[in-house]
Amino acid sequence: MSVPSVPGGFPDPEAIPDQFDVYDVEVGEERVRYYGEPRDEKETVLRNVVPVFRERGYRLRLNYETGEHVLVATERSPGVDGIPWTNLALLGATVVTTLLAGARWYGIPVADAPLRVVEAWPFAASVLGVLAVHELGHYATSRYHDVEASLPYFIPVPTHLGTMGAVIRIRDRFPDRRALFDIGAAGPLAGLVATVVVTAVGVSLPPIDVSDGASVATQLELGYPLLIRGIAAALGEPLRYADPSLAVNPVVVGGWIGAFVTFLNLMPVGQLDGGHVTRAIVGERVALLGYAVPAALFGLAGYLFVFGDASGAAIWVLWGFLTLVFGRVRGSGPLDGSPVGRGRAALGVLTLLLGALCFTPTPVVFVG
Repeated sequence: MSVPSVPGGFPDPEAIPDQFDVYDVEVGEERVRYYGEPRDEKETVLRNVVPVFRERGYRLRLNYETGEHVLVATERSPGVDGIPWTNLALLGATVVTTLLAGARWYGIPVADAPLRVVEAWPFAASVLGVLAVHELGHYATSRYHDVEASLPYFIPVPTHLGTMGAVIRIRDRFPDRRALFDIGAAGPLAGLVATVVVTAVGVSLPPIDVSDGASVATQLELGYPLLIRGIAAALGEPLRYADPSLAVNPVVVGGWIGAFVTFLNLMPVGQLDGGHVTRAIVGERVALLGYAVPAALFGLAGYLFVFGDASGAAIWVLWGFLTLVFGRVRGSGPLDGSPVGRGRAALGVLTLLLGALCFTPTPVVFVG
């Protein structure tokens, strides 16, 4: 049986390495599907076949559909095609939710004067700033390594913080462990720079008056990690005030969010940034941490429940379960397994240590 021809640009079946024997080709408008039989494990097949497609500008996945194995080739697009309406809509929604959250921190009565919500712009700008810089660090290094990635998707949530963060979607395979490392580390490192700047600005701004009880600062007490406390101490500014009618400027909360997001992302598990960094350095041995990290988080939650603040334990129970899930989602490994080198390995250790400076055992305590 002859194998159908494929459009120009897509590899002919004969050009595909012998790890996948093609017996049929289906040409669609946006993709080509190669049906065949793999001669090895899925990951081994992909590591050998993907480079053939990648060098011609196509990304590839291996599926098993209705009893057949199929390689699905789609054109790669590392840049931005058209107007990213979904990204812009989510950004707009997150601007609204962070403004509303900021109004709660400032104690602005938006129910009586809705337009006054814009007065909370410093809070919204600080939160969106640290998140955007973090994700754009990932995006910029993805473009540098020619890895297809989306623009950031912000996640609006009507809470006291206004958001659950932001993510980018990696649609491509990492070409090597160096790219995996660079893309994984760039976000937290860029976000840390933004966190330091936002925190320094925040602690230098005048405190707010919370004597009327309208600010959420009278209901929540943030636990500040060493990074935030160190910045405040270096600038000679307080994070707590003896006068109960005063509270730290809400811009500091943006720095706190940056630090907390950095710590969570740098946990060395699964598809988190720390998982990418650690996997790039030590390889597949990182899978062992998929059990150690959740165990440590559950242990911390238990300790807080018995000896500390029980309300602060809930967040680590939640993240214990999340890291269990993340640890099971390994994702595709880099195509080239060559070591990253001593320089990147040292930078990776430093990045994880900086993440540890963003840790606090009780991030939030409800006091109201």
